[in-house]
Amino acid sequence: MRNREPIINVSNEEKDEDNKSEIEDPKFEIQKLNQFKTVARLTKNQKVAQSKIEANKAYSLQDASSLVKDITTTKFDSSVDIDVRLGVDPRKANQMVRGIATLPHGTGKTVRVLVLCTPDKEQEAKDAGADFVGLDDYIAKIEGGWTDVDIIITMPSVMAKVGRLGRILGPRNLMPNPKSGTVTAEVGKAVTEVKGGKIDFKVDKTGIIHTSIGKVSFPPEKIYENALEVLQTISKLKPSAAKGTYFKSIHLSSTMSPGIEIETKTVAGI
Repeated sequence: MRNREPIINVSNEEKDEDNKSEIEDPKFEIQKLNQFKTVARLTKNQKVAQSKIEANKAYSLQDASSLVKDITTTKFDSSVDIDVRLGVDPRKANQMVRGIATLPHGTGKTVRVLVLCTPDKEQEAKDAGADFVGLDDYIAKIEGGWTDVDIIITMPSVMAKVGRLGRILGPRNLMPNPKSGTVTAEVGKAVTEVKGGKIDFKVDKTGIIHTSIGKVSFPPEKIYENALEVLQTISKLKPSAAKGTYFKSIHLSSTMSPGIEIETKTVAGI
């Protein structure tokens, strides 16, 4: 008969110790990291765009307004966006930042406006340029899943009906709100303002305001003036409860372009 090798029982504690020593081995850690490591490769256009931005440099708002056009490589008319990180705690109600700005040169976008109003206000809304006007028929369409609009304006007197659309409109950021000027008796004026470049913005849970301020096809001076209007509006909305530096950082970018850091000291009025 063959001699059998003795069976050695290894306790769970010993196994854990072996695994622990293996995991704590620096070489093992490097092997694991390399196993899952992925290398982000830039496209040719992205490399060209990156090469035009100096590393660790903050630009003036005027210079960034020109540079953002140079680093945009998309074949379509990209949006120009501004991202502002604020020194606020959005979890606290007294540090919430939300406001409205009217861009002097508009957004460059075609804004589809729905006005939910009483029959006596329908003509006023149509004359102001509203794309869709009505009440019960559009409420029924929205309840059926239709949300093919950019802005919804309504009246205080019909908010009882519009309010039940909150679960549909809320997640799409379409719910009318008095603070954004989309719940008003002056529906014609509201439509004119929205069509003319009025935007509303709100700080997100990370303390950042992100909004579009125009198109890459705009001349640099129009991009600059639109950005300045937004930044000065945000400055005026600084909560009294916010302490320390209010403007933590500002970046300008276009669709799919790298961000350009703005030197806050170069921005007038903030």
